[in-house]
Amino acid sequence: MADRSLRGTGLGSKSFEDEAGVEFAARQELGFDCPKGHHFTKMFAVEAELPTEWECPRCGAEAVRSDGVKGEAKEAKPVRTHWDMLLERRSISELEELLHERLDLLRAGELTPMEISKAERPRASRRTSR
Repeated sequence: MADRSLRGTGLGSKSFEDEAGVEFAARQELGFDCPKGHHFTKMFAVEAELPTEWECPRCGAEAVRSDGVKGEAKEAKPVRTHWDMLLERRSISELEELLHERLDLLRAGELTPMEISKAERPRASRRTSR
């Protein structure tokens, strides 16, 4: 064990290869301006798709490109409410029919408000021990 050839070096952390003859990919520098006044640059490959926003390394705010290129406005989806999802599954007439059935049972005393809320909750599967 005393005859290790790489003693004192962290394996995988240092390269002893010479950079002579290595051709790097073409790069371009892109500047960004933070809303808090910070300016910074990032390097990108020439063939890379350039971002329009980047997180500021100093404050974490969204910085925009210094060259003025704006990103495409993304089409925002409207927020789906519970009512919207319910209407995808049932029509208004079906909902009215269910409401009247439940109200009739409630008025007849066959259901209490507590039983209605318990019936709507999903039941956990119970295991019986033997």
